[in-house]
Amino acid sequence: QLVAYEVKRMKAEEGNKQKILRHIKELAEKLYKNENPYPAVTMHKVQRPSEGCHLRLHQRPFPRLDEGTVQWIIDQATAKLQSAPPAVRAEKKCMVPSGPPIAAILERNGNALANSARRLEVVRNCISYVFENKMLEAKKLFPAVLRAMKGRAARHCLTQELHLHVQQNRAVLDHQQFDFVIRMMNCCLQDCTATDEHGIAAALLPLVTAFCRKLSPGITQFAYSCVQEHV
Repeated sequence: QLVAYEVKRMKAEEGNKQKILRHIKELAEKLYKNENPYPAVTMHKVQRPSEGCHLRLHQRPFPRLDEGTVQWIIDQATAKLQSAPPAVRAEKKCMVPSGPPIAAILERNGNALANSARRLEVVRNCISYVFENKMLEAKKLFPAVLRAMKGRAARHCLTQELHLHVQQNRAVLDHQQFDFVIRMMNCCLQDCTATDEHGIAAALLPLVTAFCRKLSPGITQFAYSCVQEHV
């Protein structure tokens, strides 16, 4: 229904945060009512008597119940139940038109796709600068790369680019290069979710056992020693 009816409204709202928020609230209410069609029934809690209360001297006698009043309450409840709607909600089936062509929606997402492509380009450039030892340029792009790691596409791009460098036998790094690569890997793993475990985290496993630096003759430090604390 959103695709069919709301595209024009969404276009009109672009740039107006208050209208967008109001629209989101309306949607949220619809979704909530769909999931919770019946209001919650309040249950009356009767307190349990405290221990030893029967030993008290001044016990008030239980009041005598009026038979007529009790019967009236029962009759009222029975009448309510009889007039109540059936418990199962009848499903309303309706035809939803196909709405505008997909191209109209893709136009709206054009900027987002362009932004995503730019982020991936930044990640690729920064990694290239690191491996070409252009550290000043890499430093300039580094904050943008760390921000880009919030997106799965950028995390995937990082693993692909690093894999290419391992294939080119460029796994032994100097101290500065090693530091940059470790920071990128840490940031990537930090932003990983459970769904990335068998994708991005798994793709990093062979890389962290490949990238290394020489600390002194005969002593090599591998990348996994710096990233192994991640879940």
